[in-house]
Amino acid sequence: MNRLRLLLGAVTITVAAVAFSGAFGGCSAPPPRPADGAVVLTESGFATGFTGGGQPVIRWLDIPYAQAPEGPLRWKAPRRLEPTGQPIAPRDGAMCVQASGEISGTGGVEQPVGKEDCLYLDIVAPEDFGARKYPVMFWIHGGGNTSGTKNTYDFSALAAREQVVVVTVNYRLGPFGWLTHPAIQSGATGLDRSSNFGHLDLIAALQWVQRNVSQFGGDPENVTIFGESAGGHNVYALLVTPLTDGLFHKAISQSGYTASVSPRQAFNQELEFPRIDRGSWSLLKEAGVAPTSVTAESLRALDAYDLLAAYYRLDKDHIAPLTTSDGIVIPAVGLAAALADPNRAKRVPVIAGSNRDEVALWLGLNRYFVEGESLLFGLLPPKMRLRDSSKYQYWIDLRSRGWKARGVDMPLVSLRNAGYSETWAYRFDWDETADNWLVPFSSILGAAHATEIAFVMGAPMYGSIGRYMYPDSESARELTDVMMTAWGNFARTGNPGEVRGKPWPMFTDRAPHTVLFDSPGGEWLIAEGPTLEGLLREAAEPSMLTGLERCLLVWELVTNIGDPAYQEYARWDDGACREVDARAEKARISGELAQEYGSATLP
Repeated sequence: MNRLRLLLGAVTITVAAVAFSGAFGGCSAPPPRPADGAVVLTESGFATGFTGGGQPVIRWLDIPYAQAPEGPLRWKAPRRLEPTGQPIAPRDGAMCVQASGEISGTGGVEQPVGKEDCLYLDIVAPEDFGARKYPVMFWIHGGGNTSGTKNTYDFSALAAREQVVVVTVNYRLGPFGWLTHPAIQSGATGLDRSSNFGHLDLIAALQWVQRNVSQFGGDPENVTIFGESAGGHNVYALLVTPLTDGLFHKAISQSGYTASVSPRQAFNQELEFPRIDRGSWSLLKEAGVAPTSVTAESLRALDAYDLLAAYYRLDKDHIAPLTTSDGIVIPAVGLAAALADPNRAKRVPVIAGSNRDEVALWLGLNRYFVEGESLLFGLLPPKMRLRDSSKYQYWIDLRSRGWKARGVDMPLVSLRNAGYSETWAYRFDWDETADNWLVPFSSILGAAHATEIAFVMGAPMYGSIGRYMYPDSESARELTDVMMTAWGNFARTGNPGEVRGKPWPMFTDRAPHTVLFDSPGGEWLIAEGPTLEGLLREAAEPSMLTGLERCLLVWELVTNIGDPAYQEYARWDDGACREVDARAEKARISGELAQEYGSATLP
């Protein structure tokens, strides 16, 4: 998400002159104020609800759901809070330790941000929460499981319109949320032996919801988990772990993925697996710690920001250890395989989907595809244009369909094989962002990764710039209504209902129906299930790509979204790429771009 900074920043000089209203409730909202009768007693203490913001809802912010995972509790399962009966102290935007960036609202800050004391959640409910029992929607933010915060998202419009209670939650990130090392796990007992502390945080938050959400008008027997990107990936993780039985009843994965590593890969001692980056052995070496003789106590004494800085000094290509098949939270067979195991099936209704132009979020800033004309000696953002529109769109198309194949279709087929009988698929195609003189948003960004969130949330992201990306239009208003209705129906009944008056058919392996979320009047349903094998055959057909480009595209297809399929790369097109070291070639190209322009991506 940090890579949105240019696409967003490039329009700041024009946005100030544009007035917006309507599409997502653009009128200025009154400041929040304590709401009468909205002080709620929870096991965490008394939570004060606030009104304001232009919607008929109450919001409770920064409620702790577990003890702070710092000091001796770093890299341990979250501990339940001791009831205090005291007012919950106000906080200033709690977030977990992470690199600064736009996704957390801290762009331009040089040092890491956040604290280890970060296990907090927010709740938004309709104003009459005290007299009703509403469906609960539990949002898991994205950010690659290395960044992000609940503070980015305001689901007030969804709560008001669909009459649901929405919970948004923080969880530990990066090396604090996922770490495997003998010093940590070998002497631990119970859940502390896990490597997946971020997932354990989500489980603890769901347990807190079960015990407390009725106080906020929520129904603990009707909980829907939903999340985007890493949040969608974590939805899949919560579907396979044995620790979530009874904690939720429906699931939505938006642009999720299924990659996981073994504990041995996560440690990666002496770089046993040379294609894996940021294993804990490498991390501790980079942090100046002897990786094989360190103790748990000395690891927990490391400064959090110093450890994170070491983490980001290590390069990352396609895979770095996060979700780990530790046999405790994630089954030892791995996340992807566990989705197909009938013995682990929750058999709840599931929606999964992706965006038509997922990878445009990243490639749209890559100088290999996009060039920027410097203006006023660099005082203004660069004027952007595609170097080769047909090549860019071809690459975006195959890679994004690869995301759907590996992040939507394969998981849904696996769930069907495990005994799930209620599964639906979607693809988000809306691309009517407003172009301007500096950035042709519609051709560079299109229906990119994360652009669907605003239509579910009912509010633009990224402040006034977001209103520029999501212009006030009949199309935007109509699609917002369509998506909010479907998500609300699903939360209430376990069925998304109709889309523009037509039933949303289920996805099955024999009939892979996929609803298209786009402007009204166009194609609304497809029944195709692109497999990785089919996409690789398509990549072997004649195209405008050079031989090297074809190999790099195939490498991207087989190493992203799911577990890397290196053998597919080696035998693709009768071994055409067997002698091409894709990682080395990517590094070479990035180095040449950086030498010519100062960086491989637009700033």
